Amino acid sequence: MSETYDLYQQGRDHLKKGRAAQATVALEKAKRREPEKASIREALGIAYLRIQRYEEAEREFRVMLDLSPADHYAHYALGRALEKQGKQSEANGHYKLASSLRPENEHYASRILNLDRDDDDPDDSAEAEQDASHN
Repeated sequence: MSETYDLYQQGRDHLKKGRAAQATVALEKAKRREPEKASIREALGIAYLRIQRYEEAEREFRVMLDLSPADHYAHYALGRALEKQGKQSEANGHYKLASSLRPENEHYASRILNLDRDDDDPDDSAEAEQDASHN
């Protein structure tokens, strides 16, 4: 296996164990080696969301969308990062895109509705949603 893949797996393992800050160390190293790898960017964006580094999460998910504009999860996660920064209107647009790209995912649609209710769920467990949405 490559060192980049090992770093990526190490970062994902930290995420699974709830150690998002530690995950960023390995994932940032992996990103420097393979900046065009969407899976690394996604994991890093999730880690940033979990440690409330929303601007950095936003950057990672925007790059993901540059790489793959129809990635439903990247739209959803970008929406989360934007919402946490108080950019509700832009967030809602990405929630709507995520929902239109994956209409069977009820969670994406529910985020559009919840935005008007001032929902402050501190940990929306982005990784769990990601796992469910990719199936």
